[in-house]
Amino acid sequence: MHYKEITSTQNQLVKQILVLKEKSKERRKTGRFVIEGQRELQLALQANYTIQTLLFYPELVSESDLDKLIPSQIERIIISKEVFQKLAYRHTTEGIIAIAETKPHHLDGLTFQNKTPLVLIAEAPEKPGNIGAILRTADAANVDAVIIANPKSDLYNPNIIRSSVGCVFTNQIAVGNTSEIITFLKHHQIAIFCAALQASVNYDTQDFTAASAIVVGTEATGLSDEWLAHARQNIIIPMQGEIDSMNVSVAAGILIFEAKRQRGFL
Repeated sequence: MHYKEITSTQNQLVKQILVLKEKSKERRKTGRFVIEGQRELQLALQANYTIQTLLFYPELVSESDLDKLIPSQIERIIISKEVFQKLAYRHTTEGIIAIAETKPHHLDGLTFQNKTPLVLIAEAPEKPGNIGAILRTADAANVDAVIIANPKSDLYNPNIIRSSVGCVFTNQIAVGNTSEIITFLKHHQIAIFCAALQASVNYDTQDFTAASAIVVGTEATGLSDEWLAHARQNIIIPMQGEIDSMNVSVAAGILIFEAKRQRGFL
């Protein structure tokens, strides 16, 4: 089969992809983002993301491999080594770069199959690496939803996709501000447990078997007062060293897996 080919790094599509990777404003305006790597692309396809265009470097991925990976109707473009090196963040991603359509992540789009959902909430996370790690944790625990409150970075930041190893596609995710998320949780009768230093009890003393939301904040400032005012209980991970906090994704993992342990890992 004959495919269009791009050999110049000055090609207009190449320039567009670079802007999509670097500018959240462009991702929001166009409703498009970039996926790099076979595993990430597979997860996006399984989550019913629409792939507009696939660029591939034939020295690293064969046409038969592509046939197994993506539907035939998706546009495929061959790219040169120079173009691939220009576009790829890491050169071990099987020679695949894709342009995909974003999805809305509204609170009212969340659905719970479980009558006692377990929800992980992160307020104002700033570092894409932390967000990615939180999404990996959420996927590993198979939580019912992840909610990002007052986000500082959009979900389709390439560093989030990369650090989450594609778990941005495997989780049910919503985004909103703190007030509307609290209203949503109360409407669904989901108890709020806030990871906080103030008025806290050890996390393992609480019952997470009913519908529960575990809320974590930033390491620098913690959670806003609004969250603390609506918590059923503030919870804390006892520290035995010299510092009084840990990485937010690590803390989220400890808290979420305690909830899963109480639920018999179901």
